[in-house]
Amino acid sequence: MGSDALLSPRQHGVTKPLSLAGPSEADLLRTKKLNKFLVDAGLYESKEEAAKRKEVLARIKQIVVDWVKQLTRLRGYTDQMVKDANAVIFTFGSYRLGVHGPKADIDTLCVGPSYVNRDEDFFFVLHDILTEMEEVTELQPVPDAHVPLMKFKFDGISIDLLYASISLLVVPDDLDISDVSVLNDVDEPTVRSLNGCRVADQILKHVPNVEHFRTTLRCLKFWAKKRGVYSNVTGFLGGVNWALLVARVCQFYPNAVPSMLVSRFFRVYTQWRWPNPVMLCAIEEEELGFAVWDPRKNPKDRTHHMPIITPAYPGMNSSYNVSTSTLRVMTEQILFGNRVCEDIEINKAQWLALFEPYVFFESYRNYLQVDIVAANTDDLRSWKGWVESRLRQLTLMIERDTLGKLQCHPYPHEYSDPLKQCSHGAFFMGLQRKQGEAILEGQQFDIRGTVDEFRHSVNMYVFWRPGMEIYVSHVRRKQIPSYVFPNGHNRTRLPKRVSQHPFEEFSRKRKDDGTRVQQNGSLSPQNRDSVSPVIVNHSCAVQESNLENVGGNSQIFEVVEPKVEVEMVLESRAAGDLEQKTVMRLGMTSMA
Repeated sequence: MGSDALLSPRQHGVTKPLSLAGPSEADLLRTKKLNKFLVDAGLYESKEEAAKRKEVLARIKQIVVDWVKQLTRLRGYTDQMVKDANAVIFTFGSYRLGVHGPKADIDTLCVGPSYVNRDEDFFFVLHDILTEMEEVTELQPVPDAHVPLMKFKFDGISIDLLYASISLLVVPDDLDISDVSVLNDVDEPTVRSLNGCRVADQILKHVPNVEHFRTTLRCLKFWAKKRGVYSNVTGFLGGVNWALLVARVCQFYPNAVPSMLVSRFFRVYTQWRWPNPVMLCAIEEEELGFAVWDPRKNPKDRTHHMPIITPAYPGMNSSYNVSTSTLRVMTEQILFGNRVCEDIEINKAQWLALFEPYVFFESYRNYLQVDIVAANTDDLRSWKGWVESRLRQLTLMIERDTLGKLQCHPYPHEYSDPLKQCSHGAFFMGLQRKQGEAILEGQQFDIRGTVDEFRHSVNMYVFWRPGMEIYVSHVRRKQIPSYVFPNGHNRTRLPKRVSQHPFEEFSRKRKDDGTRVQQNGSLSPQNRDSVSPVIVNHSCAVQESNLENVGGNSQIFEVVEPKVEVEMVLESRAAGDLEQKTVMRLGMTSMA
């Protein structure tokens, strides 16, 4: 098919396209197969679920309008003001972009008038209204998040609800949220809340073919989840980050079809020289006074490893969470994707090969296991969200304290032991020495202070409740608890013909990754000044995999006000030493 008939009517992006070529017959066939694969994988919701989502959004719209009218009346405004009082609901994220799947949450923004605030009216008054509704379950306010929100399920549909109070007494139903005037006289959290919707709208405006963009993004999000690199909170990339990366590739190849765009995605970002930024358009400078991403002026912006800039004013780096370690992991996975796509293009592989799950628990010799427990499922939900948001800080702390020589791979999946009688969750991090670093005999990575600092930051949780506990332990590959594996009792060794790691040949020649972990002490939170965490009237088996008995048995913790010391040292040893039992001495003192 000739490219002349497919020329995009205008240039998209800050540079000219890399190619205006259209698809060949083989490209069209591969796209057809890709579409079928995505459908068969269950990535599209049913018409019934789509209709239910619209009903839920309409119901939420009515709830927030009634809430604003109630507050307007209570604050003594006139009857006419009460009648005109209004709130508007916008969506953003995957739902607004048109790439959401079954059971996905709906990112939702409520825009209200200037006299209805976030801190009290949203997080208390509206929260209490939602609490009384039988359709609402799992309600969780997160006021201290970078973008404050309430999470809940409404009639089974997951909702992330943000609030923005703008400088209008009456919010019209036809409010143009893309107009920069909505940012007048608002604070930074409100700008961040508004920009989710503004960015989604700008992304759709800056791609040459929206349907091709949506199919490609749906594919790449599915790939990122399979390969363990989809999680903004953990330090990888979230939905908006992947959307911006895909949109830029669509600009580079405006006439390409999805199969071509997927292949070009990996080709482009395999060669991308970070920290050069990815931008869909020029960064706008307005006179509203908000800081925009500019490493020439802002020293902090120079520290960003993988800048992906939002296209709506004020332009921000949407991927500020990325660390040296998580960038390394994503780079390796993009190399993997590029290699598979090259095979697909010469008919040596099918699309299924691209989405082969990453076998995290076969990829490292050493892991950190972070167990969390709580008194009930509601407490665990909030505790888990807080701990997960701090795991990125543990990665950064380890990078900082080892001068980047010890690399961490936080895995963005939560696990739970079904045999435990309490509310329990576990996260894991892979550990390895930085490749290319010389291994010196006796050299150590002492991260005792790092772990202490991490635990202290976690224990600062303002909504802490009795029963919320965290345990950090070292496990070697052969000691990984059985509940993390799909079949519940065994791991599946990779066939030799399957390459999970782009540097497999290099890794195979190495005797070991040069790390060893020794711990002294039990792994439990530090005491608080005013009140110590306690596990109240329940037993929770927290796996201590370092102990000699690792055959699925657990140690039962029934302690009151534990006073325990933590010591963790990572040190260099020969490969043979890694097969020896790691020493761990427990010291547990119960206080009367």
